[in-house]
Amino acid sequence: MEKPRRPTPEEIRAADGKTLPDVIAPELDVLFCGINPGLYTAAVGHHFARPGNRFWKALHAGGFTPRVLNPWEEQELLRYGCGITNVVARATTAAAELTPAELAEGGRLLEARVARYAPRWLAVLGLGAYRTAFARPKAAMGPQEETVGGAGVWILPNPSGLNANYRPDDFARLFRELKDAAGSGRRG
Repeated sequence: MEKPRRPTPEEIRAADGKTLPDVIAPELDVLFCGINPGLYTAAVGHHFARPGNRFWKALHAGGFTPRVLNPWEEQELLRYGCGITNVVARATTAAAELTPAELAEGGRLLEARVARYAPRWLAVLGLGAYRTAFARPKAAMGPQEETVGGAGVWILPNPSGLNANYRPDDFARLFRELKDAAGSGRRG
């Protein structure tokens, strides 16, 4: 697939509320779960597509892919036992626009999706979103004691370029820890 062209400002604004299809298949090793698509991502139609988002680099640095994939190559993740979904499907300018009720409903829908597709791990990319969606106010980064839909749960930082609390080395280390756990077959 070819690189999509950059969306116009009008196309980005028009993406408000749009959804993206999941990149998913039964029995994946890891289902990565974003908070919700941003407008740029929804406008181009590929997950984690905004320039500056660190997901694809972190995935490679953590050992999930043999090279840095581009967002328009997202279907290749399935070959590596990985997929992508979101807690909330609708695109917004910022995740802060989501209400606690919307995140909780997204958590219920996500749990059903995970039960249906049975990944070994659900990797939620955003601690605050996980805490709200699953009513786990004391959750911390890394593996969780509880499961969601039968999958082990691992919390990773939000890879948005707006999240300045984590550097590329941090993402590489944290994604590698999940990769090691997924490779060993152990769950949370």
